[in-house]
Amino acid sequence: MMDKIKNLFYSLPKIYWIYFAVLFVAEAIGFALRPNEPGLYTEPAQFAPLAIALGFLFTREARKHFRRHIYTYGISQFLFLALDYTLGDANGAGHAGLYQIATTFVPLFIFWLVLFARWNVARFREFDSRRALLLSIIAWGLFGFAFPPLPLGPAALVLLVPWFLVLNRYNRNTAIFATFWSGMVYNTINYYWIYNVMNVETAPSGLICLGVMLLIAFFSAYSVFAAFIYTLAKNIKFGGRAWLLALYPIFYAGLEMTRTRGDFAFPWSHLGYVFGNTLESLQALSVIGIFGYTALIIASNMAVAKAIEGPWKLSAGENRTKFILAKLPLAVPALVYAVLLIHGSIVLGKPEAQPFYGADAQDTPQMALIQPSIEQGEKWSKARFDSITAKTFGMVNDSVQKGTDLIILAETAVPDHIRRQPATIRELHHLAVRHNAGILTGALDFHRNEPGSPRKYDIYNASFLFTPDNFHSYQRYIKKHLVPFSERIPFDDIFPILNYVDLGEGDFVPGKETPVYEPFKWTPFICYDAIFGDLVREAINAGSRLMVNITNDGWFGRSTAPYQHLNLVRYRAIENGIPTARLANSGISAFIDQYGHYDLNTDIFVDAVIQRKMQLKTRDTPYQHYGDSVETALLWFFAIYVLACAVLAYINKCRKTMHK
Repeated sequence: MMDKIKNLFYSLPKIYWIYFAVLFVAEAIGFALRPNEPGLYTEPAQFAPLAIALGFLFTREARKHFRRHIYTYGISQFLFLALDYTLGDANGAGHAGLYQIATTFVPLFIFWLVLFARWNVARFREFDSRRALLLSIIAWGLFGFAFPPLPLGPAALVLLVPWFLVLNRYNRNTAIFATFWSGMVYNTINYYWIYNVMNVETAPSGLICLGVMLLIAFFSAYSVFAAFIYTLAKNIKFGGRAWLLALYPIFYAGLEMTRTRGDFAFPWSHLGYVFGNTLESLQALSVIGIFGYTALIIASNMAVAKAIEGPWKLSAGENRTKFILAKLPLAVPALVYAVLLIHGSIVLGKPEAQPFYGADAQDTPQMALIQPSIEQGEKWSKARFDSITAKTFGMVNDSVQKGTDLIILAETAVPDHIRRQPATIRELHHLAVRHNAGILTGALDFHRNEPGSPRKYDIYNASFLFTPDNFHSYQRYIKKHLVPFSERIPFDDIFPILNYVDLGEGDFVPGKETPVYEPFKWTPFICYDAIFGDLVREAINAGSRLMVNITNDGWFGRSTAPYQHLNLVRYRAIENGIPTARLANSGISAFIDQYGHYDLNTDIFVDAVIQRKMQLKTRDTPYQHYGDSVETALLWFFAIYVLACAVLAYINKCRKTMHK
């Protein structure tokens, strides 16, 4: 080993060591000149390493070994950046040079982008790659139209067959190339509506557009990883069979599970969400949950692809029974969907499963949901604050029936930090007394931090409950899952310096508590809090019998997103057997019972007040009890499956090398 290192050392040309020494000196000088201000700072001297690296490009040796030079530059830049952040300023607080961050990552990003482009051009010149790309785009492009309100839901059991044919027939590079670009098509169909943020966000439109493209590429990387693992598993054989592929549907469910945890959590488009247009097909959620549906979809598509690949004519002497058995998997999609429908019909045929059964009981709340449809571009206008709150409160006074127990206003129905609006607080108290009802409203709140903290204030996206029997106080719930990059920069608690970054995001701090409010034992959920099954089960375990979801889907514009969001919340209601009252500022607002029946759904971008007696939870579902254990097990299975594929593939490679 030492000889190899020595040979490598002496094989490098003298010009490289000159380059390395000059670069190191420039980095050290820039490091020595760094100021002592906290957070992000600017220091022009930190452009020097980039200028030196560019200057050396005039030498033939540097151009010939460009990759070596760019990685030397990038590694040295990153090491000094990490050293700067670790040592911090005079007070020991982490800080970093803004110019050094840019000159570290932008050149590397451009370099990798060029390599990626060259790799794609090489792939596209191959006929097999073009054919694989076409098949994959057909598969994932059509799958993008399977999510409600779009109509192809049941077809999801076969739509991915062309993709699995690509994975089975082509080499790894071809499969990954086809998967990435078909994933870009699929995720663009799913997330095109994010562009609406540009109409109302404070960050530059170009930056938001770039962010949307990177987000779609990031989601596409999940599909690429799934394809990569499949190509490993199909080549690992025991007794001539790729047994690991039999477990691939569970691996895929585990891969989706990784999207529900951590600061990057965004579990919006799990494959299993496609069945939302047919209530009967959703009832198995109470047993197998959303990830069980994903596993069924993957298994169904794999089975059909396997059957298609075999011969379609009996060869001489071939057993007819064996041939028929090989084609039986073609019936798997019809069988799976039939079982879902039959099971769902049996469940919904029970007396207690009739729409909103028991909602008229004496202990159930009369509820009113107030949808004022405030335009997102106007919502945060200080000049319009009074007119916005006047419209919302006026709808309460004009339309809410007598005897109402709970009046629900939307997320940020009070578009300001609520403690900065004492007159609004008094009006909410008066409304609660006037209607003898609890009033839940969304608004912002804050907490002043100690001097020296990277955050002067902690800002919260919260809801506030005002009750007629307590005129001088209110109860607060803080949103627990914040949308990455829109409401919070991920890992800002681990790397405090990120709190100095301003990309136009909400810069909120997540909440920690899940309340259960009396007298009806209900829990508020803000926006996409309600699509995280673990949060819903946490509330149920604390005694909650009703989920109240307030949101502001005005960000989505007139798109498929409001319908998708409603579908996700409905999945949680059926999965955990919990009735849900859902109010969206601009729609869709609806009441959902514990079996998933809708009532009084509103249109989007209309003023509406919907009211009814609301059912409370009386149904226990199996998944409510073991869902947390299943989802944790999926994460462990995912990790073990990936490790097993990697180790066994390496062993196979070593064996082939030895045989050669």
